[in-house]
Amino acid sequence: MKSILIIGASRGIGLELVRQYTDAGRRVIATVRDGAGRERVQDLGADVLTIDVANPASVSALAWQLDGEKIDLAWYVAGVIRRPNATTPPTQEDFDAVMHANVLGAMQTIPQVAPLVADTRGVFAFLSSSMSQIEGVPDSGSWLYRTSKAALNMAVAAAQHDYPDATLITIDPGWVQTDMGGGNAPLTVQDSVRGMRNTVAGLCPADKGRLLHHDGRRASHW
Repeated sequence: MKSILIIGASRGIGLELVRQYTDAGRRVIATVRDGAGRERVQDLGADVLTIDVANPASVSALAWQLDGEKIDLAWYVAGVIRRPNATTPPTQEDFDAVMHANVLGAMQTIPQVAPLVADTRGVFAFLSSSMSQIEGVPDSGSWLYRTSKAALNMAVAAAQHDYPDATLITIDPGWVQTDMGGGNAPLTVQDSVRGMRNTVAGLCPADKGRLLHHDGRRASHW
């Protein structure tokens, strides 16, 4: 039986992905960081693994935990934001937190998960952001987060060449009403996830390595 893997499912978009896919009758394997996240995911009927994407030793255990699984769709949702602009240099602590979760964690999962996805000719989607796009940057807000997501886009586009039987993409969920996006965001978590699910379900070969938006638009410039 083919499964869906969701990395970073403790809350927000990741948890809603678990909810919508389990409601659709799919078998879901989800990763969380702690007991509270484990309980929320188990309540939705998913299988749970405990992984901290910011901890390389923890991420390195993912492959053996997935041994024998057939994954036709994987999502890398985990992410961290720090909001200072370019008038404030990032602290080492903030830099490490953002880059480990948003970039290093994703790059560590690719050699472990992408071969499983390639075996099923499936999709590996990584949550990016419209804030990663270099053309038309409106300000320096959250400049560390912007930088990390631009790096993620490059990591995925480069990795695509090593896994030609899989489709690797980055996808912008939009500005969403989550702990990260805040209550003033125009998109509900439910609508964002529905849009991303539809977009991923309609991918074509030309989308490999690209940045897409939750509503199906393809980014013309990164």
